[in-house]
Amino acid sequence: MTALLELRDVEARYGPVQALHGISLDVPEGSIVAVLGANGAGKTTTLRAISGTVRRTGEISLEGKRLRGGPEAAARAGIAHVPEGRGTFTELSVNENLRLGAYTRRDRAAIKADVARMGEWFPWIAERGDQQAGTLSGGEQQMLALGRALMSRPRLLLLDEPSLGLAPLVVAEIFRIVRELNEREGLTVLVVEQNARIALDVADRATVLEVGRVAVEGAADELRADESVRRSYLGY
Repeated sequence: MTALLELRDVEARYGPVQALHGISLDVPEGSIVAVLGANGAGKTTTLRAISGTVRRTGEISLEGKRLRGGPEAAARAGIAHVPEGRGTFTELSVNENLRLGAYTRRDRAAIKADVARMGEWFPWIAERGDQQAGTLSGGEQQMLALGRALMSRPRLLLLDEPSLGLAPLVVAEIFRIVRELNEREGLTVLVVEQNARIALDVADRATVLEVGRVAVEGAADELRADESVRRSYLGY
């Protein structure tokens, strides 16, 4: 498969602390790729480097074109980032949050249609568009954050810890929707996740990070079946 996203020797730091040490990875177009590893491994920083929310060196390319600049440049290139902790605008309504996801678009009629389309993926949205986002449950806020990202019609979706703090049934539903979006609409997804089991169940490929470096990578089913990889890096 052709790589939609390519990282080559990417480094990033927070002040004097270096978080990434020459990360290289490919995300094939139309695939789901999981980034796994312990706390502090550099998973979230990898997504931040891609979306331009942390200073980085090295080369990051989307469709063969080098990404430069900050988060707005990444968004205009077709990258949508759902950060850890969801990042919903709690004082705005559900529909206002969704429309904010389309801020780079100018096709008003299509934006309105896409707001309605989010109700197909998340049926509760169709009934509660005027509800204040801060009154939603944690799972509903995570789904709203995902819907808001989809409103930009991204080429690449970055998901950071979508299972964090959520009940297992809600987590299963979110990953089911992600897999269905991938299969039905060809959405390419790069997901950071501490729950290695569920991530490997939906992913095509996975990269395991250890202290800011790539420790192992390969097909998800191969990593899932490798007992030494599971024990050493995945915690089960």
